[in-house]
Amino acid sequence: MNTALLALEDGTLFDGIGFGAVGDTTGEVVFNTSMTGYQEILTDPSYHGQMVTMTQPHIGNYGVTPEDDESSRIWAAGMIIRHLSPVVSNWRARQSLGDYLQERGIVGITEVDTRALVRHIRDNGAMRGAISSSDPDPDRLIALARASRDMNGLDLVQEVTSAEPYHWTQGENWWTPNQAKIDTATSNYHIVAYDFGIKKNMLKLLAARGCRITVVPGGYSAEKTLALNPDGIFLSNGPGDPAAVTYAIDAVRDLVGKKPLFGICLGHQILGLALGGETFKMKFGHRGGNQPVQVAESGSVQISSHNHGFAVDPNSLPTDVQVSHTNLNDGVVEGLDIPSKRAFSVQYHPESSPGPHDSDELFDKFIAMLGE
Repeated sequence: MNTALLALEDGTLFDGIGFGAVGDTTGEVVFNTSMTGYQEILTDPSYHGQMVTMTQPHIGNYGVTPEDDESSRIWAAGMIIRHLSPVVSNWRARQSLGDYLQERGIVGITEVDTRALVRHIRDNGAMRGAISSSDPDPDRLIALARASRDMNGLDLVQEVTSAEPYHWTQGENWWTPNQAKIDTATSNYHIVAYDFGIKKNMLKLLAARGCRITVVPGGYSAEKTLALNPDGIFLSNGPGDPAAVTYAIDAVRDLVGKKPLFGICLGHQILGLALGGETFKMKFGHRGGNQPVQVAESGSVQISSHNHGFAVDPNSLPTDVQVSHTNLNDGVVEGLDIPSKRAFSVQYHPESSPGPHDSDELFDKFIAMLGE
């Protein structure tokens, strides 16, 4: 392992030891409070352009397995942890975390004082950073951090979305092996899923409920989507500034009210923008599997999985748009409901990969809408 350095754009430095690939990397430095699920986090396309700090101090003890990848590759720009486990102990493990990152060319840094780093981000906001395990020169890395891309106004959907439409049929996960592949000839409903950076588990949960799914690129027009004659439309998660994804906002504006519609994360933000609302960049966002969200209709509280740095401004929404879920930590909008248009969305991740399953009911709500 090589000496490594993390430099933030404000000049703050954090010493550490390199692991994974040797080299340089840059991105927005964010933190995730999940205790497990680092592999799903790394392969979540919503982390494209970001370097993820794990607040759990001991990372890598259960290794990695291909079954837990949420997409075809690692999208996170880098990984920052307190301590890399020297031992991998899990019956499902196929590889160590360090080897996994090295094989995929991802730079990581361990032995970082992550508590100090997270406090710094919490107090000063998420900011750009640079890591090097090959040439840890402070001045060079600070300059690299300052020259890297800013998330404000950045459309990253075009960099993560699929190039062409495709069909998805897998409904099983490793913990539900009895769910066979969906028979598309007898599927109950046809869903068009917009890929803004979609996670596999969203598709699996829809397929497990009997849906035949056509996944389309993020730039797919409303006209092309309606020509596929779907029973419902799904808007996925994704990275970057939602206001910059103007083509998707335009498409959703033309789709709302014509078919039942369900959005998650970036899909939620795009729906809010298509309805006439506005979004803003949060100071440091929500990332982790332990965020408390209150359901407006019932008053119940659900623990939920999050990964977002932007949010919908509730004061900008039209009067017919209801705020259905609210974050109890800071009051951020976590869900929208537009009954008159058969559309709803949530800011958080009910597919819970990783995270709790308190909000599985939202997929059932979507299926019920398709049958109405």
